[in-house]
Amino acid sequence: MGRLRIWKMIFATAFSERLVYRGDFALGTLMRFLPIVTQIFLWWAIFDSIGQSNTAGTESGQPAGGEAVSIGGYGFREMVAYYLLTMIARAFSSMPGLASGIAQQIREGEIKRYLIQPIDLIGFLLLNRIAHKCAYYAVAIAPFALVFYLCRDYFVDGFPPLHLFLCFVASLLMGFLIGFFLEASIGMIGFWFLEVSSLLFLYMLFSFFLSGHMFPLTLLPDWIEPAVNFLPLKYLAYFPAAVFLGKIPEDELAMEMGIQFAWLVFFIVLCRFAYARGVARYSGFGG
Repeated sequence: MGRLRIWKMIFATAFSERLVYRGDFALGTLMRFLPIVTQIFLWWAIFDSIGQSNTAGTESGQPAGGEAVSIGGYGFREMVAYYLLTMIARAFSSMPGLASGIAQQIREGEIKRYLIQPIDLIGFLLLNRIAHKCAYYAVAIAPFALVFYLCRDYFVDGFPPLHLFLCFVASLLMGFLIGFFLEASIGMIGFWFLEVSSLLFLYMLFSFFLSGHMFPLTLLPDWIEPAVNFLPLKYLAYFPAAVFLGKIPEDELAMEMGIQFAWLVFFIVLCRFAYARGVARYSGFGG
């Protein structure tokens, strides 16, 4: 019970601090949706050009406009809906400053306090991230609701069935935990190499493209798509959006959820193992 009270105090303190100094969450969230306008025009031009090409190749009276075109299994409206949903998924799974912050604490010796005080570093950082996300959505829920209401017509099939929505929520929560423990594992490399910025840059570069944040992974060439689907990155953005839109076949959904859970367990174990080994070789001097 004593440890539970400590975690509760840490969470409450972190949550209240973020509500006080991050009042820009609402405006910042609304501004982040502005690029979706560019995406709408861009994809409309792509779908429309393909539709016109198809129309030119068909007999007169057999139009194939942009609305009838499908790219990678996504129509125009579904593509816009996909981008909106990936913004939610990335808001859950992104962990700005986590890996670099851990490496900095190791490099500058701040990590010593976690070795002499009854507070676990990984648990402390996880509670802080949970508080951050709770504060973010507590303030940003209104801009999210406004944008999704204005863009409701892009969701062709409307709200998904209950079981798909529950899978969507579960995939978001596991995506958050995978994102946390994956980046925390990168930060733990700081026990062996004092600078992880280059590794972090490579991770962010690959994550941006291979998580599905830029485009649905079904648009990838056939020779690379299976390899990308094997990686855990797709569970950070693509998979939750695809679940919501019903793009994951029903007979594959349970297996995909199981694979996502397996990746989560893997990164939890990896992070804990790296931390234990790193602490064992860590040397700290001074007060």
